[in-house]
Amino acid sequence: MSNIQNNHSSSFDGPGSHKPVMLSEVLLALAPAFNGTIVDGTFGAGGYSRALLEAGAQVIGIDRDPNVQEFADKLGVEYGNRFEFVRGRFSALDSLIEKTGREYIGGVVLDIGVSSMQLDEAARGFSFMRDGPLDMGMGDNKTSAAELVNGMDMRELSDLIFTFGEEKRARRIAQAIVEARIQNPIETTLELADIIEKAVGRKAGGNHPATKSFQALRIAVNQEMGELVQGLFAAERLLSHGGWLVVVTFHSLEDRIVKRFFDAKKSAGTVSRHMPQAETKTESWEKIAKPVRPSKEEVAINPRARSATLRCACRTENQPRETSLIGLGVPGSKIFGANLMGAV
Repeated sequence: MSNIQNNHSSSFDGPGSHKPVMLSEVLLALAPAFNGTIVDGTFGAGGYSRALLEAGAQVIGIDRDPNVQEFADKLGVEYGNRFEFVRGRFSALDSLIEKTGREYIGGVVLDIGVSSMQLDEAARGFSFMRDGPLDMGMGDNKTSAAELVNGMDMRELSDLIFTFGEEKRARRIAQAIVEARIQNPIETTLELADIIEKAVGRKAGGNHPATKSFQALRIAVNQEMGELVQGLFAAERLLSHGGWLVVVTFHSLEDRIVKRFFDAKKSAGTVSRHMPQAETKTESWEKIAKPVRPSKEEVAINPRARSATLRCACRTENQPRETSLIGLGVPGSKIFGANLMGAV
């Protein structure tokens, strides 16, 4: 354990460096998985992968974003055949890993959410603090945020912002967007942020009023809820008995899905007390840990960590379940269907 605790810090020091969220906690959770290859299903800038490699693990990184290739190439040069990168969505990680020929996967880690690298690049259109095209795509997307903002009717837009952003002022924001686009299409991040701020105002010291709306659009553009569900079940298929899955989420919508996914009783769905009790699903996970939150010290250094929650569990010997939304509390599936959820 000394390698895990002490050898990772030096790689992430310095101004502007990418700081992986809850890194120490992730390494600790994956410690039992070092007897096999570990899959970093959301590679990003390679923070988790590098730390795992420094601690002695074999690692496969997966990411859908073509812009991360330079980080993967660097790790490949430094660590040789101990590291491999595969381009693709983590929702298909089991089939992607199968093609690599690796025999035993000891663990999977997923960091769900937009990376600081993507937020910092104005041209990607994720941030309301930097002007750029209203895109928000993480790679190979079928639609953009601009298409949603300019193409959905007011009710659809209000439902989207309320459902994926948990924004109570969604109706007012949607109305302001629809009225603004009559004059000209909304094409940039700052245009949209300004429309939202004028519609709902801004409290001194509070979060930017566009925060939740931008979250909602990003989730919709990247079909993040469907990706998460598929990724969790893909990890369940991939991991053998004793394999560990570690998931870091950044808002309650995602955390609820992960919590219910691990717990067969919770993912069985709601049953009326007047009906026969539904059969509990196969228990695919054991040693389900209590949720872990970042330390005050980490939040002070890395504000992105403030909303993070880590959950992990160990794979049982039972057969994997069929992929299903039932009982997971996935928002938007009934309202938006396959177009915004992804095929699950």
